[in-house]
Amino acid sequence: MAQHNELGKKGEQLAVDFLLKNGYEIIERNYRFDKAEVDIIAKKQDILAIIEVKTRSTIDFGDPQDFVKPKQIQRLVKAVDEYITANDLDVEARFDIIAIVKENDNFIIEHLENAFYHF
Repeated sequence: MAQHNELGKKGEQLAVDFLLKNGYEIIERNYRFDKAEVDIIAKKQDILAIIEVKTRSTIDFGDPQDFVKPKQIQRLVKAVDEYITANDLDVEARFDIIAIVKENDNFIIEHLENAFYHF
């Protein structure tokens, strides 16, 4: 497996651990619809948190959250609309980003709530 793929998988697991530690329930991981993949769907109280995880080994080219592009956001919104409809959910949904940067042997985790779209 390519090194960046391993880093991405490590980042997603770190994000799951972070969310669980902060009172979230993980509902789905790697939910796919059409051309979109939602990294994590979690719930905390009455909020459905749709979480995009971005992990980088350096910030030399920008912060991890800078790599969530408008086309990806459109796909995620469409996928989540489908998920909510298919599961007949009546919840408030929030789109978050968990940005993770590797610094030496440590990982810095930043949870950005309401990062790009709210409905």
